[in-house]
Amino acid sequence: MVVAGRQKSIAFFIALGIGLISVILLLYIGWVLLNWRTGILLFLGVLLLATIISGVVLNTTFLVREIRRNAQHDAFINAVTHELKTPVASIRLYLETLQTREVDEARRKEFYRIMVDDSERLLATIEQVLRTGRVGSSSRKPLRSPIDLDATVKECLARARTLHHLRPEALEYHPGPPTTLLGDPDEVRAAVSNLIDNAVKYSGSDVRVTVETAKVDGKYAAIRVTDQGVGIPPGELKQIFKRFYRVAGPQATRVKGTGLGLYIVRSVAKRHGGRAWAESAGPGRGSTFTLQLPVAK
Repeated sequence: MVVAGRQKSIAFFIALGIGLISVILLLYIGWVLLNWRTGILLFLGVLLLATIISGVVLNTTFLVREIRRNAQHDAFINAVTHELKTPVASIRLYLETLQTREVDEARRKEFYRIMVDDSERLLATIEQVLRTGRVGSSSRKPLRSPIDLDATVKECLARARTLHHLRPEALEYHPGPPTTLLGDPDEVRAAVSNLIDNAVKYSGSDVRVTVETAKVDGKYAAIRVTDQGVGIPPGELKQIFKRFYRVAGPQATRVKGTGLGLYIVRSVAKRHGGRAWAESAGPGRGSTFTLQLPVAK
């Protein structure tokens, strides 16, 4: 789909160039045939100038967007390469150690635990990339079934504590009234997990994340995830949900990831008839992410 979009954009600008050249040729022919019609030529000259300026502006805009897109793609490839290579290298190192050295039972169990964690990290990265293609496709409708919101959030919190090795008090949960959603359980679980993972990653060393659920107007359920981390500049509150987008800044750039988590969150929200948004008082002042989904009737 991305390739098709680029081909259409390139075809448009090729057609624009051909059109501009045609206008120039017509004007020159008109200058020869109608050189006595000064007023008409002046009008056509102004029209040509406006057309050329518009073409230059559109072409520059297109080039800037392509440069930004290529930069985001490069950053994504580098991030995915790192996320795939690091656990593979770690697993290989421990396997080689077990093969070449005598290891006592306690250290052997520790090695096995680390390799299992790295395997889960590797699978999570692969699943993140694959899920991006699934939820980004408008033709594929989500499979809908009843979802217990409270149980889903608790499951995601337990996963985050294990994955990030967090203390129980690092993640607080304030449940609202019992709520049942109607949607794809796997997609909803992925969206909630991505919000929690994002909050943990951008919290730094002192993780204090609060998760709340509530009903909105009796029609929607809201899942709010609040952190005390690096915060978000006001101009980037909408940009962060774009694919491959990463918040700029020295603290944010140290956070590893693929830049797909929040894109998946918003895609899941749209596919289920809900929405997702972010709020922040600014850099260094934390963030709140809200995922709003319709409840089952």
